[in-house]
Amino acid sequence: MDRDGSDSSLTLLGLQNRSHKNIKLRKRKSTLYFSTQEKSARRPGDLLGENLYLLLFTIALRILNCFLVQTSFVPDEYWQSLEVAHHMVFNYGYLTWEWTEKLRGYTYPLIFASIYKILHLLGKDTVQLLIWIPRLAQALLSAVADVRLYSLMKQLENQEVARWVFFCQLCSWFTWYCCTRTLTNTMETVLTIIALFYYPLEGSKSMNSVKYSSLVALAFIIRPTAVIPWTPLLFRHFCQEPRKLDLILHHFSPVGFVTLSLSLMIDRIFFGQWTLVQFNFLKFNVLQNLGTFYGSHPWHWYLSQGFPVILGTHLPFFIHGCFLAPKRYRILLVTVLWTLLVYSMLSHKEFRFIYPVLPFCMVFCGYSLTHLKTWKKPALSFLFLSNLFLALYTGLVHQRGTLDVMSHIQKVCYNNPNKPSASVFVMMPCHSTPYYSHVHCPLPMRFLQCPPDLTGKSQYLDEADIFYLNPLNWLQREFHEDASLPTHLIIFSILEKDKKSTSPSNSDTEMKSEQRPPCVNPGNPVFSCMLDPKTLQTATSLSKPQMIIYKTNSSHYGEFLPIPQFFPCNYTPKEQVFSSHIRATGFYQNNTLNTAPDRTRTLDFPNFQHTL
Repeated sequence: MDRDGSDSSLTLLGLQNRSHKNIKLRKRKSTLYFSTQEKSARRPGDLLGENLYLLLFTIALRILNCFLVQTSFVPDEYWQSLEVAHHMVFNYGYLTWEWTEKLRGYTYPLIFASIYKILHLLGKDTVQLLIWIPRLAQALLSAVADVRLYSLMKQLENQEVARWVFFCQLCSWFTWYCCTRTLTNTMETVLTIIALFYYPLEGSKSMNSVKYSSLVALAFIIRPTAVIPWTPLLFRHFCQEPRKLDLILHHFSPVGFVTLSLSLMIDRIFFGQWTLVQFNFLKFNVLQNLGTFYGSHPWHWYLSQGFPVILGTHLPFFIHGCFLAPKRYRILLVTVLWTLLVYSMLSHKEFRFIYPVLPFCMVFCGYSLTHLKTWKKPALSFLFLSNLFLALYTGLVHQRGTLDVMSHIQKVCYNNPNKPSASVFVMMPCHSTPYYSHVHCPLPMRFLQCPPDLTGKSQYLDEADIFYLNPLNWLQREFHEDASLPTHLIIFSILEKDKKSTSPSNSDTEMKSEQRPPCVNPGNPVFSCMLDPKTLQTATSLSKPQMIIYKTNSSHYGEFLPIPQFFPCNYTPKEQVFSSHIRATGFYQNNTLNTAPDRTRTLDFPNFQHTL
């Protein structure tokens, strides 16, 4: 008996000693031990942690979205992605000045170049597939981001809140307008939503520092301004993380090193030299603020126009949701306000720049709809119908001519028996249309150039600006020989009307135009021998037309100061009444003082041979 008691005491002592060590418990594989959420997440019909039917519905909706967006938004959706990819794979096309100055990286175009290469190897590189397959790929990524937003809200709140946030996301007219376009802003938004799913928000069950930081780093590689909305989020994570050194050394640093090295190697292959395009991009757009060449807006533009426009009819629900949402969502609101503040300090502003924070706003809109009781159905009907109208109009009507004209160019290329003799000249504001990615044929094409001045010249005018000052004079100088004329011209209809109104008629009663004498003495270059005043105005849809060169007061010349290129070579008066009178009566002579003629050379420009 004593022996048995000692054995039991030894056994008990052994268990006590083992309790002080780290004991790893084996996870049971039986589904009886899973929680309700784990069971629902592991159902065989689920994908991406959500119901398969929900995912298929979202993918089908985004595919429909893709085919119902047949308009053009901004040139970058072609010239910074598809045109570059086409040049990478098929070795012909055109690269804009951003690529010669190494302001853009090849990481994002490489995605579409891979698609083009696969189609080329399969012998399926038709022009329609080259146009639609990249957009369908972008639509699939946007669908995945939509589902991830739904999953995140279901973790943070409940299924009801997640359903209304999902509804607001799918109803947003600007999301519908942008999410299937091959824009770097679209990919930035997709990566931002998916990264937010893994971000350590309070109540999230899917937080993963490596995954979310990898997605943020990839977004930064594709578009360096992605760091702007993530700055407050990363700062919050760093402040709340108890093991800060471990977070930097074992999570952020390895991820940043791998993604940056990948970007450097990709750009090294295609540029032929080591280039840090992210620094060049930030230097040009942020530090030097040279983006103002493409337009500038007042500081309040995002608050007064940009942000309300992209929110549309979601705006009152967003404001309402900001007052109702819990405190843990303040970081999302701070991110939105921070992004608007930073972008407001830059002169060049566009709607698409703040597109990545639009899903953040949908969280507050969904929270507002959840708490509506009496007016919920009218509010849902109002949101759906108002955004449906905007989505269909902007997707099917607004600015679709620049895409429709490409089908005519395709016919010129594929249906023309004399293909080598055909040529196209796009006489529109530069980059108005896509280029070889929507033609896929080595047809000689040309467009008006508009690179910014990187040398610091004052009063710089690009080729497109000079053309629109006086289109007919530019054409006469550029195509002085009939042999150099293109076979096809692409112009806006308003320019065709102006051409017809200023050119002589072709009727039998046409009067011969008399030979106009050259301008022997232009006199004051600001007032005499100038162009038609109607053509000397700024022509933009965002600002009031303003005289370009005509003097308005003692110290202001208008939009631009006079430069030699504006000075006339010929004097073409409409009538000779004054000259005929002078020939009959003779010049007035004053023999008292200063009888010698003034022979001072007012201009010294070789092209103006008729000046004194």
